Amino acid sequence: MDIVTLEFFQRALIGGILIGVTAPLMGLFLVLRRLSMIGDTLSHVSIAGVALGFLTGVYPVAVGLLFAIAATFAIEKLRKAYKTYAELSIAIIMSGGVALASLLFSMGKGFNVSVTGYLFGSIYTLDTLDLVLIGIVTVVVLLAIGLHAKELFLLSFDEDAAAVSGLPTRYFNFMISILTALVISVSIKIVGALLVSALLTIPAACSLAVARSFRQSIVTVVVVAELAVVIGLLMAGVWNLAPGGTIVMLLIVILLLLLSVRKKFSTG
Repeated sequence: MDIVTLEFFQRALIGGILIGVTAPLMGLFLVLRRLSMIGDTLSHVSIAGVALGFLTGVYPVAVGLLFAIAATFAIEKLRKAYKTYAELSIAIIMSGGVALASLLFSMGKGFNVSVTGYLFGSIYTLDTLDLVLIGIVTVVVLLAIGLHAKELFLLSFDEDAAAVSGLPTRYFNFMISILTALVISVSIKIVGALLVSALLTIPAACSLAVARSFRQSIVTVVVVAELAVVIGLLMAGVWNLAPGGTIVMLLIVILLLLLSVRKKFSTG
């Protein structure tokens, strides 16, 4: 366990713990609103931004963040245009993100190796700037949820009722989308764009399996994510495994255990 004393591992642990709070919280709201696939969409768009960042010499995470935020506005616009088929907006933007990323990859073949780290995660390469950015996003997300918990609860469970009660649903929809974009953009260097949706959705699936109230769901998603992040990083460090993949596999194991326990109690 000497790896715990190494500076790069300590930075990885700090970054992972912070994301272990924000990603599952935003994922819970997305799952409750039937928008779980938005994580995949924004992560693919973010990778296009990362590729452009490498191509232009600009901080990749920042460019990926701008791309993700732009994608959230596009998704909301398309959701309004296709009210009956709202999921089309997610499919269209994801397709565009993948296409743009592939074009940028072909234009800058020399940085493909670097971009691979953003696809599968490179948590051990987190630097001080990364941690500062992750910390800022964490504070913003926690403040937003803390100040608007009741509104977000109502919006997540019944958007029509929220609108009838006078809640500015458009504003809160944009807020949730932008916060999700922020979280995904800073998460892709930790677990990778291809795995970030797992950190958003699997803790939420765990909470749906065992939680009996919204408050319990919030606690459950954070506890599950933190267990997977901390234990996954330790396992990956000791046994030289891929950190992002280890974290996601642990999340799946936890979900299967919770489902089996629930089944046992329901039939017992």
